[in-house]
Formats: sequence, C-alpha cells, structure tokens
Amino acid sequence: MSVTAPEGFLADGVAVGLKSTGKPDVAVVVNQGPLKVGAAVFTSNRAKANPILWSTQVIQDGVVEAIVLNSGGANCFTGSFGFQTTHQTAEKAAELLGVSPGDVLVCSTGLIGTGDETFRAKVLEGTEQAIAGATSDGGEDAARAIMTTDTVPKTSTFRGDGWVIGAMAKGAGMLAPGLATMLVVITTDAVLTAEEADAHLRAATRVSFDRLDSDGCMSTNDQVTLMVSGASGVTPEPEAFAAALADVCLDLAGQLQADAEGASHDISIRVVGAASEDDAVEVGRSVARNNLFKAAIFGNDPNWGRVLAAIGTTEASFDPYAVDVSFNGVRLCSAGAPDRPREEVDLTPRATDVLIDLKAGAAAATILTNDLTHDYVHENSAYSS
Repeated sequence: MSVTAPEGFLADGVAVGLKSTGKPDVAVVVNQGPLKVGAAVFTSNRAKANPILWSTQVIQDGVVEAIVLNSGGANCFTGSFGFQTTHQTAEKAAELLGVSPGDVLVCSTGLIGTGDETFRAKVLEGTEQAIAGATSDGGEDAARAIMTTDTVPKTSTFRGDGWVIGAMAKGAGMLAPGLATMLVVITTDAVLTAEEADAHLRAATRVSFDRLDSDGCMSTNDQVTLMVSGASGVTPEPEAFAAALADVCLDLAGQLQADAEGASHDISIRVVGAASEDDAVEVGRSVARNNLFKAAIFGNDPNWGRVLAAIGTTEASFDPYAVDVSFNGVRLCSAGAPDRPREEVDLTPRATDVLIDLKAGAAAATILTNDLTHDYVHENSAYSS
C-alpha cells in the first residue's frame, strides 16, 4: 500500500499526457491528520528546480497538508513561468482541499529546460483528477505515477508497535548524494513533533540515500519528504522510530540501486578500520565514482589495484601500504600487496561486495554503487536528461 499503509493518508496517481507513453504522470498524497507535520531534505545542487525553490519555503513551519508530484517534466530552468506553474499547482491543490497553498509541497521530475502552457495545464488537470480520486489504498498508483526511467515502482512499509511507516521512491539515474536522492515520500501515523520528524529524517537520510552514489550525477530536483498524520495516536520510542525509518530508507536506497540505468552489478563498498566515519565515507565514495573501477566490475575483473589508486586520492587518514582489499569474501590485497589469486573471485553474480580495511581506526561506512556498462552509456545518449 506504499504511502497509504499508515492511517490518515489518501493518495492517487493519474495519467494526463505529460508522458508520451500515456502512463500515469501526476500523483498526490494527502494528509488527513489529526497532525499535519512535515519535514524534508533537498538536493544541495545550487541549480535547483522550481518545485525545490517552492518546497524549501513551504517546509519552514513544519506543516504539510499534501504533496503533488509530477513526472514527465522537471520544471527546472523554466524561468518565472516555471515558478508560477509550481505556485499554481499548490494553489489548485489547496483550493480543492480547503487548505493553505503554503502548506502544499510540490515535486517534479523529468526533462530539464522544458515547460509551456500545455505542461502547466496538464499538471493542474492531473492535480485536480488525483485529488478527486485519492483513496486510502491509492499508494501503489501514486508510486507508479512518479516513475521516469524506472522499470518498477519502489515502495516500502514498516509496521511498528501500533504505528506504521509507508514510503515510495523514484530514481534510476542521476543517483548521487546531496542530502537526498531522487524523489521520496515517506508517511507515518505515529505521533511526532516537527522537530522530531526533521531530526529523524536527516539521520535516516544520512546513512541511506546520502550513501547511494550510482553515477556521481546530482539531480536538480531531489527531495525526500516525511509526512506525519499522528492518526494512530501512538508516540513511539524515539530509538525505535529512528531505527525503523532508517530501515525503510535503506530498503528504498537498495531498490534504487537495483534499478539503476543499465547496471549489471549492484556494488556495496564497505569501508572498515577508518579513523572516522567521514573518512570511511570519503574513501568509499572515491571508489564508487571511479570509472576505471566501475568498468572493471562490468568486465568481471576484481582489479584491486584500481581500488587502491582511487582511495589514494582522498585526504582520509590511512597508510596505503597497510590496506586490505577483498572482493566477495576473497582477500586479494593484504597490507598493500597481492594476497590471493584474482581467479578465486567470481564476479558473475549481480551482487558484488568490496571490503576495504584501512587499518586506521574503528569507524566504518558503506557506499552503494553500480558498474559502468554499455547499456548505461546507450540509455543516457538516447534519452535527454
């Protein structure tokens, strides 16, 4: 049921012709309360789409009545017309729901730099249709409506002790960190304050979406939103809710990784023995963004030399000549020197685990990425993004 699994939420997804395929392209999620709490994190890209500029203002008071999302157009670099389109979308939703436009978030995804009167009319039409059709079991339809190059909808649910978290996400390309990755909507019927929602969301995002680095390309439209209805009447233990929210975000991040454009390997880069968590993240990300490493994995080549070359570009504290590197459980490099024969590693399975032991401390972190394939290059040369 996705975002409608918790009590107090309605959702829908409709098709209004924004996509040439005729598939659903406008979604809404409505919070029926009694709480109307919201929190969000956004792309740190300085080039921000109009919905990001709008939603950044809306979220300031921690009140969110609804969120409208469209695929089939990013509404980014579309000038004042684009910002007015976002504003009118919020106004249309507010009018139909009897709420303030300043409590309606807006998200868009698709091609940058396009938008005209037809686009605006279709978004407004979709907003009206989706709100009219929103139901307590419409979460799956909403999840399909936000897809672009995604091959499958991405949803997750967690059931706690009297409270529930539901979520949906989209993303198959431009997966790189910046507080958020692609579009994600998370709902819960737990009782939380705006301050608690914000803190929990930022903590969960930090260890999930912010560590998904599929292709090193950061979107202009990334937004992760948490909506709180409080409809269960249950106030969870902070530690329990934080852990559950992190689990949901990690689940979605894994689904995003698995659906990355053209990928043939899902790569987990686990860095242990780091002097600090920041060092572990920096080292893992240096490997995840190294095209030589990613191409080697595509060729089923456990080239540990490319790992050492990549991590040597970082400012993390470690001795390169003390590092161990393992692929799928086989240690190929020990103390910066050859250990086991490469032939002992089988990289034909899709799941690929790379373990880097820096021997510099007790901190650890995991970065998720994918290989660099012919299909990725073809898809991104044939599809404008």
